[in-house]
Formats: sequence, C-alpha cells, structure tokens
Amino acid sequence: MPFLAMHKLLFFLLLFPNLLIAQTVCTLESRQKLDGYLEKASRIEKGKYSPNELNIIIGSWMLGTPYVEKTLEIPGDEKLVINLVGLDCTTYLETVIGLSRIVHNGTIDFESYERALEKIRYRDGKLGAYPDRLHYFSDWLYENEQKGIIKDITAEIGGQFYTNQPSFMSENTQYYPQLSSPAYINDIKAIEALIAKRSYHYILKSDIKKHESNIKSGDLIAITSSLNNLDIVHVGFAIEKAGRIHLLHASTRSMQVEITAVPLADYIQNNKSQTGIMVARMLD
Repeated sequence: MPFLAMHKLLFFLLLFPNLLIAQTVCTLESRQKLDGYLEKASRIEKGKYSPNELNIIIGSWMLGTPYVEKTLEIPGDEKLVINLVGLDCTTYLETVIGLSRIVHNGTIDFESYERALEKIRYRDGKLGAYPDRLHYFSDWLYENEQKGIIKDITAEIGGQFYTNQPSFMSENTQYYPQLSSPAYINDIKAIEALIAKRSYHYILKSDIKKHESNIKSGDLIAITSSLNNLDIVHVGFAIEKAGRIHLLHASTRSMQVEITAVPLADYIQNNKSQTGIMVARMLD
C-alpha cells in the first residue's frame, strides 16, 4: 500500500476507532463518501419506494464514480472491504443494494450498512475466508435468492436453459494471488461443482428486445459469457429511458459509473464475449 494511502488509513483508524472493526477495511475517503450517502438516505421516507426504485435512486448518486477493479483483493486474510472511491461492476451493484436494503429496513447507519454488505457478498451472509466470497455471479444470484434478498426471474420472463459449468478460477489461478493456497483451490473447485449442478436460465441477446417489456427499472442484469468456463462477464441495473431498457453500471468503456447511451439489447448485440442476460428482482 502506498505511504499516503497507509497514512490516511491510519488516520481514519485513530479518528473512528469504534466504527472500523478488525475485519473491515474502509479508507477515510470511502468513509466520507459513505457518510454522504447515508445522510442522503436518511432523508428518504421509509416505505415510499420499492427496493427496485431505491436501486435506481441510490445508484444514480454514484454516476461518474471512477471504475476501479480488484479493490477487494487486499493482502492477508479476507476482509470486508468498503470502497466507494472506485467501483467495478460488482462492487457498484453490491454498494447500491447494501444501501437500498438499509433504507428499506429503516436503520440507516454505518454498522447497518456494514452488516448488509457482508450479508450479500458472502456465502451464508458471513465473512469468512477468501473462498467464502461469492466470486461467480451466478453463485451470487443463487445464494442471495436463498437469503430472500432477490428472485431470479429469468426463466419466467422468457429465458431458456443456460449451461453453466464455470471453472475459470481453478483453471487460472495465476490471476488470483489468494489461490496460491492448495486448500483454497480445492474449495473453489468444490464451489464450481455445486454451481454446475444447479439449473440456470438466460435470455439470448437476440431475444432481449422481445422480452424487455418484462424487465423493470432496478432489476439486476447479469450478462452471460461466451466462454464455456465462465458464467458472467458484467453486471448492472436495468433502467428505463424513453420506453426502452438501458443499463446503469460501472463501465469499462467509459471507466466510470454511467447509463448506456443505447438500449441494453443494442449494447451487447455486437459484443462477441456476451451471449445474453440473467435477470433478478429485489424482494421486499
């Protein structure tokens, strides 16, 4: 960690010793951003908006936030990383949903957000070791459906069977420093085997326009991969503009949180690495 970043983190530890538990990492800049979001959230009337509507309201606060990948990959034991200075597509989605959930539940403070983020990011909702983080997004969808947070609606809105046998992580350990541990590799292989046994569905990208009337603003969109060993390549939120569904997401193209200029169906149509979408909806 660069000296300046370490200095700021140490300053934060001294300034907020009661708000940073041993298993949570949050820099001063991220805490300031989070405090700003919590203050905005506290002005939202409880029960006025659905969880889907909250996703759009809160997600729009982060428009323009820089795209930064691998913010969760820190040395040492697994920590609950709270980073709002830079977001990738998954951490953006988790940040928004974590805030949406505490607004919907009516308890808006740092500790509640911390618990909400932990619940959605980890298997069984509990911070554990590196393999306990929900790395594969199809696994994320399944686990968070089991927790009663979302519902995968892909099959009921026109999806067809999706062959899902991910093995990218166990086959490419060079990209994951934490997988230098043979025990962790075995854990990841076991998780990949579990995912392969489940039933998943997707909407082919050629069929998205036909079915987009069944997609609502605030739904979770997971874009499926053309690689046989990878499930999802990108995620974001559906957002309606002029009667069409666009994508609210942390973009690798613009390198910031944005709304796609073109509808979702057009956005992925010419991308050979993207084959379709899974869709999930927030539950009350």
